[in-house]
Amino acid sequence: MKVWAVAAALLAATPVGAANDCILDNCADQRPARQGSAPSEDRAAPRDNDRAAPRDNDGAAEPFRRRGTTPSGDFDYYLLSLSWSPSFCATGGAERSRRQCAPGANPGFVVHGLWQQYARGYPPNCDGGDLPYSVLTTLNDLYPDPGLARHEWRAHGACSGKSPQNYFADVRAARDAVAIPPELKALREDLFVSPLDIQRAFIAANPRLRPGMMTVTCQRGALQEARICLSRDLRDFVACPDVVRRGCRSQDIVVPAGR
Repeated sequence: MKVWAVAAALLAATPVGAANDCILDNCADQRPARQGSAPSEDRAAPRDNDRAAPRDNDGAAEPFRRRGTTPSGDFDYYLLSLSWSPSFCATGGAERSRRQCAPGANPGFVVHGLWQQYARGYPPNCDGGDLPYSVLTTLNDLYPDPGLARHEWRAHGACSGKSPQNYFADVRAARDAVAIPPELKALREDLFVSPLDIQRAFIAANPRLRPGMMTVTCQRGALQEARICLSRDLRDFVACPDVVRRGCRSQDIVVPAGR
C-alpha cells in the first residue's frame, strides 16, 4: 500500500486527458456503428472447454458484433485487452481455468484478446473455423488456457485477414509492446485505487501512450481489464474515443492480489 501510494503521488502530475476524452465521466455509452445493420447482441457460445468471455462494466460481454460477416482484414485499429487474472478467478473463473487460477499462480495481467475495431463501431463476426492444433500448442505462454485461444481465433483472429500463425504473432507483438506498470506486478495485498491512477501508471510505464489511447474496465467494484489501442501495424498507440467512453466510471476500485 505504501509503495502504491508513493507511486500514485508521483504520477499525479501526469496530465490525463481533456474533457472531451470522456475518461471516467458520465459520457453516454454510445456505440455508433458504420453503415449497415444495427449492432447485434447475438454471439456464438463458446464450445466445450472454451472459456466464456469476461463481463464488461455493465454486465454485458465484450463488445458485441453486428450480424453478418465482414471482409477479413477490414478494420481500423487493434484493441489489446489485458485481463486482471485475480479478478477473473474471484468471479467464477477458477471453474473454467484451473491452471490460471491455481493457488499461488497469480499471473496478474494476462492476454484476453487482440480485437479488430472500427473508428466508430465494431466489425461483425467472421468465419474463422477451428484453430489448428499445431498452432494451439505454441500458445501456452500467450493465453492463460487453450480454450480461450480457440475462442479468440474464431471470434476475432479470423477477422484480421491473416493466417493463425501470423495473427497470433501479432497478439504476441502487441502484448510485448505494452509495459506493465511495476506497481501492478506480483501484488501481495489488495490495492484500493481509482481507475485514473491505473491509467496514469500505464502512461508512465509506456512513454508513447497518451490519454485517450486506453481505458480501464471494472466489474463489481474490482479491476477487470486494461484495454489499449494500437495501430494496425502495431507500431504505435492510437486514440480510440469509442473505447475510452466505455471505461470504468467508479471513483475507486479494488485491485485484488493473487491468492
